[in-house]
This record gives sequence, C-alpha cells and structure tokens, in this order.
Amino acid sequence: MNAILGIDVGASGIKGALVDVHNGRLQGERFRVPTPHPSTPEAMGGAFAEIVEFFNYKGPIGCGFPAIVKHGVAQSAANIDESWIGTNAEQVFGQHTGCPVFVTNDADAAGMAEMRYGVGKGEEGVVMLITIGTGLGTALFYKGMMIPNTELGHLLWPHGKSAEAYASSGARERLKISRKEWAERFNGYLLHLERLFSPDLFILGGGESKFFEQYKSQLHTQARVIPAKLLNNAGIIGAAVYAAEQTS
Repeated sequence: MNAILGIDVGASGIKGALVDVHNGRLQGERFRVPTPHPSTPEAMGGAFAEIVEFFNYKGPIGCGFPAIVKHGVAQSAANIDESWIGTNAEQVFGQHTGCPVFVTNDADAAGMAEMRYGVGKGEEGVVMLITIGTGLGTALFYKGMMIPNTELGHLLWPHGKSAEAYASSGARERLKISRKEWAERFNGYLLHLERLFSPDLFILGGGESKFFEQYKSQLHTQARVIPAKLLNNAGIIGAAVYAAEQTS
C-alpha cells in the first residue's frame, strides 16, 4: 500500500492526510477538525472518525497522539482530558473507524518523519526534535535510532514547573509576550537540554517553526539549530510511516 492515512492529534485540532510512505509526501490536501472539549476518548473518537470518513478510507491508519504511548495505551495526557490515562487509544480509534489504528507519541511521529525524509536524514549524531505548539514535544535520536516517549517538555524547569508552561507557544499566547521575549525563554530551555543531552543538532518543528527566521538570531547553543523541513505536516507523515512499519 503506497498511500496510508496519517492523523495528528493535537490539543486544538485533529488533522489528517493521505501520505505516500515511499517519498514522505502528502497525497492531496489535509483535512482538519477541531479537538472536542472536553477531549474525552468518546468525543475524540468521533472527531477522529470524521477525518477517516472525509477521505472515504479503509485500511491501516497511523496516529500521532499527545501522550506517552506504550503498546497502544496512553500513559499520560498532555493537554487532553485525563480520562485518556490508561485508555487503549488504538482500540478507541479502531472501534470508531472500523480500521486498524497504530498509535505513537506525536513528537516521536514528527521525529520519524524528519529523520527519514527531512533535515535529519543522514544525521548520525545525537539529534533532538522539538515540536513547539500548545505544549513542547520532543523526540530523541542517536545514529538514527529513536528513544521513544522522551516527553522533555515536562521537565521541571525552571523553578520546579513544567518547561512547556514557560517556553511553549501556548505559554507565549497565554502570557501575551512578544516573540522576542518568548525566544529568550526558549533559548534557556535549549541550553538546559544541551547540558543534559549534549545534542549535535536541534530540529524545531510544530507551528512555531514557521516563524524561525524571526527568532533564530536569539538562539545561542553549541549545537546547530534548524527548522524542520516538513513543518506542520511532520506529525501526519510520521504517523503514516509508523503504521506502515507496524504492518510491513
């Protein structure tokens, strides 16, 4: 199967597209629905099914999900309803769509896409992808191999509070600060990660990556810092890749 449906579940929207997993490109346009509030399994299952129905799709589906995911079960709930904790996301989405669904952490999905088709391709050192949106997602690679579910947006930094509450796009919007002031905060976060992991490369993805040129001069790390090539499509592409790998 060349085209697999990839779906990226976020705190504000759920978006999907058909993906050619041989070249990592979308086949046609994305389709997006708002994330329900409250974002319970039943409500999100219905929204997820809307996307599948839009594409009139039958087959394996890949899903990037904002949680620690082990064997299809959500172990945390980042910016979604806490009732997801301990819930088998693959079963919930599978029951709503009648399709086999393969669920992985959303930042891990984005990282897989960038390492296979994007700016991370061929990078052999320590690479950290950070998705900057409502929260902060992370994916960590060494010699192309991924360490799953790193969730470093939840580091207790600074002042014993979650990093994403301090340095995400969501924090910038909530605090009504300028992108320049936000970039100073985000650079501090990168420096903290650099002390912990000594990466060779930071790849910045998520919605904030579109504005990289506006704040790149404020990022001062030893590691290289570059925007993701696949931008906001990385989660969809990586989700489809994950499904392809699980069914190959």
